[in-house]
Amino acid sequence: MKPDRFDHITDTELLDKFYADGRNEWLGILLQRYTLLLLGTCMKYLKNEEEAKDGVQQIFLKVITELQKYKVVYFKSWLYMIARNHCLMQLRDKNIFVAAEDEKHLQAEEINKDGIRDKEKTLSLIESSIVELNEEQRTCVILFYLQKKSYNEIAASTGYSVMQVKSHIQNGKRNLKILVEKKLKHN
Repeated sequence: MKPDRFDHITDTELLDKFYADGRNEWLGILLQRYTLLLLGTCMKYLKNEEEAKDGVQQIFLKVITELQKYKVVYFKSWLYMIARNHCLMQLRDKNIFVAAEDEKHLQAEEINKDGIRDKEKTLSLIESSIVELNEEQRTCVILFYLQKKSYNEIAASTGYSVMQVKSHIQNGKRNLKILVEKKLKHN
């Protein structure tokens, strides 16, 4: 399959085709669209071309296995979160945050490392909890926070009024916080 033959097909349509027949060719087309974005993201975090290229390959494998488990709605945003989390894990594994000489600095770095782990855990919980929001809240929260759309842009693309968009975002944010806090208590 030549990817240029499928430029007219949206990400959502490619995902639907993958979910319908399970053919990895659809994922191949989709991932090829975002290879440069992934490489750029990995370069931004890892600062090493070879590690970034390896990271892209590892992210591809993770995407293939994760998409078989979960139904993804906003592929580009989801893919970026997968890439960012992968890079953060790589950095953490390299112990890049602990390079201090004196004991005081080591302790400060260790606290920072714990903070990063906590943020990674929270981000992962947010990622898994966002799918539990109702459709209106999930759509508005993703468009506003992940795709950086304005209230007016969201209203135009969804058909909701600006007041409804604000309400869905506010309620979605509150419900997302409740879901994440519940999951944190159970861990």
